[in-house]
Amino acid sequence: IQAKRHFVIGAQLLAQARSSKSKSSASSLAKQAEAEADKAISFDYKDAAAHILKALALDLQGFKTSALESFDLALSIPAVKTLTEKEKGDALFKRAEVKMSMNRRAGRVDSAIDDLTEAVKIQDDNVKALCLLGECYEVKKMRDEAKTAYESALKIEPSWTDAQAALDRLVS
Repeated sequence: IQAKRHFVIGAQLLAQARSSKSKSSASSLAKQAEAEADKAISFDYKDAAAHILKALALDLQGFKTSALESFDLALSIPAVKTLTEKEKGDALFKRAEVKMSMNRRAGRVDSAIDDLTEAVKIQDDNVKALCLLGECYEVKKMRDEAKTAYESALKIEPSWTDAQAALDRLVS
């Protein structure tokens, strides 16, 4: 019960941080959210949601490597067993997003492709995952795969401008 209480407080702080107009306020709120996530983890280490909350708070503060470590903990056994399939797919997408924001080295891109491929298998209508998968394929110079990913995204969400712009860029 205490773990859930700290998780809820942390989630509220993270939401406030994301919507904050002030960078210093957002950073302070994200730091508080991280502290609440740590408290939740101390009560229930196996709860993936608390690790994901910590990862999101760290990412918002710009601590990409630490965020990645928290996502790794959330997506490893036994914690991953506490997630629904959709939650797991969302976490895989966010982890891939963090990997791609760190740098676009071949190893990171390959690892992001693995995460995104699994996320799309879990939830085949995840437009954001399909678009990021397309970006990864573009970085790897895999134009056909990128085109397929963007086309799949547009079948689900025809008005998705990022996918359309990427597809236009690939076919021109």
